[in-house]
Amino acid sequence: MKKIIDKEAFAIRYLFESSPETAWDNRAIIQTLGLRGKQIKRMSDLLYSMVRNGEIVPTRKGRAYILAKEADLATGALRMARNGAGFVLDRDTGKAIWIEAEDLGTALLGDIVTIRITRRGADPKGKVIKIVERSAHDIVGTLLSTGKLFYVVPLNPVYRHDFAVPSTNGARPGDRVVMRFTGWANRHVAPEGEIVDVIGPADKPSLDTLVVMKQFGLPEEFPVGVIAEAEKVSQRLARPGAREDLRKTYIITVDPATARDFDDAISLETDARGNRVLGVHIADVSHFVRPDSALDREARARGTSAYLVDKVIPMLPEQLSNGVCSLRPDEDRLTFSAFMTFDGGGQMIARRFARTRIRSKLRLNYEQAMAILEGKPPEGLPKVPPQAAALLKGGWALAAQLRQRRFSMAALDLEVPEAEVVLDEQSRMTGILIRPYDASHQLIEECMVAANEAVATELWTRGTKILARLHEPPDEDKLDELKTNLALLGFHTGNLAHPQVLAKFLKDTHDHPLRYHAHTMVLRSMKRALYSAEKIGHFGLAKAYYAHFTSPIRRYPDLVLHRQLADYLDGKGGGQMPQDYLMGTAALATEREQVADDASRQLIEIKKFRFLQQQLDDQKPIAYQAVVAKCTNYGVFIDIPALAMGGLIHISNLSNQFVRFNPSSETLNANGVVYRIGTVVQVHVVKVDFDARHADFTLIAEAAERPERTRRPERTRERKRREGRAFTNGGQAFPTVKKR
Repeated sequence: MKKIIDKEAFAIRYLFESSPETAWDNRAIIQTLGLRGKQIKRMSDLLYSMVRNGEIVPTRKGRAYILAKEADLATGALRMARNGAGFVLDRDTGKAIWIEAEDLGTALLGDIVTIRITRRGADPKGKVIKIVERSAHDIVGTLLSTGKLFYVVPLNPVYRHDFAVPSTNGARPGDRVVMRFTGWANRHVAPEGEIVDVIGPADKPSLDTLVVMKQFGLPEEFPVGVIAEAEKVSQRLARPGAREDLRKTYIITVDPATARDFDDAISLETDARGNRVLGVHIADVSHFVRPDSALDREARARGTSAYLVDKVIPMLPEQLSNGVCSLRPDEDRLTFSAFMTFDGGGQMIARRFARTRIRSKLRLNYEQAMAILEGKPPEGLPKVPPQAAALLKGGWALAAQLRQRRFSMAALDLEVPEAEVVLDEQSRMTGILIRPYDASHQLIEECMVAANEAVATELWTRGTKILARLHEPPDEDKLDELKTNLALLGFHTGNLAHPQVLAKFLKDTHDHPLRYHAHTMVLRSMKRALYSAEKIGHFGLAKAYYAHFTSPIRRYPDLVLHRQLADYLDGKGGGQMPQDYLMGTAALATEREQVADDASRQLIEIKKFRFLQQQLDDQKPIAYQAVVAKCTNYGVFIDIPALAMGGLIHISNLSNQFVRFNPSSETLNANGVVYRIGTVVQVHVVKVDFDARHADFTLIAEAAERPERTRRPERTRERKRREGRAFTNGGQAFPTVKKR
């Protein structure tokens, strides 16, 4: 049956491709291809799928279809920015086609829309002309009342409209609720919805995690059938199959102190020729999660584990993630091992893979591993086994070589310390803890990167299409914008289109005072890494072949790659999988990863804005060092590294006197003090708008790096008006127009 459907799909696609300017209606397709019976029904389903995927677009009020690229139309899921604009990804180029707020019509976040492309080139733009399918996801918000009418303010600030609701369904004003969209007649009236669930009071921090889970559709628990299957998987531990026995090999795990799922372990030995053999041993989840089982279907749907501030939503049930698949010390575990042989210079000269059985000898956290590397007594470890010390020190020597080789190949050194939000007993944020990105983290990362590269290289170069971890180079226009912005910081970078130039800039500015801001600019110019079954290569890591292999407990693509590698080693079709399955899984995994990341960021953002508001409520604002990110005629935007967030200093909080904006140099002159990109200032919060996720700050002291003062004498107020700069009167900005 599948071959028949594939044959029909090929014929219909060929029909459109062979006559790209023709608009085909159903009757013409049926007659041309000679379809009959059930084939006609399948044709209708396929055409709808092609419309939804953006391959074709309906014309003549939906009675005919034409290739989207020929009609200058595009179809896709609508994504939104906080300024009210939206965008759809072009199916052919992958570029975002931006849609101004006034051109969105009644389209909402997640809707499948057809847009007419009004401008192509480096900055394409479009206009929504049809909503193909409304998004089915629910919207979480806060119920409010005008006294007679009720409305919901969405929690996600990309929604620019409040939603009218006919009844409260048991909720009270001020409650967080789940709302289902019911309709939107036109942009001149409010969209409508109905409340389907009540979460609880909006001012209760302990509900924030549940709110975000409902907002992003994250599952709260596993289905009964999945749990029932998970409770039986331990039986397979006693049936390991043919495996290489490594239980006498000295193997350890190194993970965060709070981790419970240990899915990777390492070993380091020397072969007969004196070369180092790095072993990376990964939990063999594929032995317990069989294809198309209830566990497998649930894991594929989840795609990844979601890590929220105070909760982990796992991809696999605890019976696996913290049980039979977790590489706990002194317990037999089933693994998939990658053995990589390195010469004295850190060059990989051989690789092999095997199903194995291990018995981890020691579990360390990163702090303990770092202490051992530094020759200090690790906390919580009475005695350091000499084998562990030798493994870590030898492993770090190898990892340092691998890092040096990677950066010499123009890999981007964009690693940043991990910021962890600290909560109290009431789930209120009390601060941010910066986790160091030290040698212990780098050691494990380099081992995992090496294993990921080895597996990807082995399979792809042997002709096996895999779920690659793809990271493409940034677009040329993004690099031009980056170069301009870095120049405003005083950096002269050269041609950033050359990876070596970009990598050198990052290396040279590693200890620069403006490192945080400059490196953040570079990061924002990069494309997002994703999963692909068609392309391979990782720009950021400077790897020609790369895939995810080392975390099958928490990432579904790793599990798929394990299955492909197993089939490859067993000689079962070379590890090949149906291309449509790989492409569908790649798209789903990328989407689920994005959802998990967005949910994590959203919750952290909620906690941060609650934290700032609490400072105002307690009248105890905290002083922060900030860096000016952008100057405008109404104030300066700042980045606050200690909070990993941005904000605004309005000109009224810069000076109560004249403020001049120079658009050519993008600077603000407030009472003789010049503020430009990169100026360091001390600030505290003065205003918080939680719904818009916006915070205003004010200066509280001289900058750590003294802002530049002009030598030009103060001009009179009237002369400033004539020269066409903005000035303030009681803190309010008044733009003036220069006479011609």
